[in-house]
Amino acid sequence: MNARIQGCYVAITGASGGIGEKIAIECARHGAHLVLLARREELLAKLSERIQNDYGVSCYYYLLDVQDVHSIQQVFSTIESEIGQIDILVNNAGFGIFNEVLHSSLDEMKNMFEVNVFGLIASTKMVLPSMVKRRRGHIINIASQAAKIATPKSSLYSASKHAVLGFTNSLRMEVKPHNIFVTSVNPGPIKTDFFTIADKEGNYVKNVERWMLDPDKVARIIVASMLTPKREINLPGWMNAGSTIYQIMPNLFEKLAGNAFFKK
Repeated sequence: MNARIQGCYVAITGASGGIGEKIAIECARHGAHLVLLARREELLAKLSERIQNDYGVSCYYYLLDVQDVHSIQQVFSTIESEIGQIDILVNNAGFGIFNEVLHSSLDEMKNMFEVNVFGLIASTKMVLPSMVKRRRGHIINIASQAAKIATPKSSLYSASKHAVLGFTNSLRMEVKPHNIFVTSVNPGPIKTDFFTIADKEGNYVKNVERWMLDPDKVARIIVASMLTPKREINLPGWMNAGSTIYQIMPNLFEKLAGNAFFKK
């Protein structure tokens, strides 16, 4: 059990499914209270009821489209007035579309950055003042291994996750004097519904299915790190090792791994 988060209030964006749902359930198992944020009200309501019945913790939910910055301000203001403080924010909402730049639309670019980057930053800004005042809190940003090693057909998605990682690393230094923790989570492909949008043809999933991460395991690792000074969570380890080598010897790495890069 992670006794550190027992009784804490954990807000999770993109909580209606996928890894966000798994993190919420794992937090509840450790005695944390949940604030679920997403666009799909029916799924949020069902998850909230399940968590309260199974774990006996409070579980609130609010409709939130992180693409709408004005909505973010409204929803988090409501949370502050109705619930109070947020101890841990998990910026999980995000999506990707695997496509070459040549065939990507400007709307796809705009939407990905609004959700993956601007929404994440806006949500973070809404909880930081209270955390700074209390000298306690944790921001967990779900980035991607794509933030560390770009591949063909993920140009826009990778760019957005590079932005998330850069923001996270800078924020960590800014809030360290206030005793606030900041962690980036950089997973490889996870077995979730993320790929129903990102990989509509299903080719990428077919090629990497045997290496895809178990979402329950990922959630357990993330929750175990809550309220600790964990800098990064990189999964799987072998993929992160590849990204490290890539930073040191990019030309050689691209030459040796060229065919693997075109699995999408």
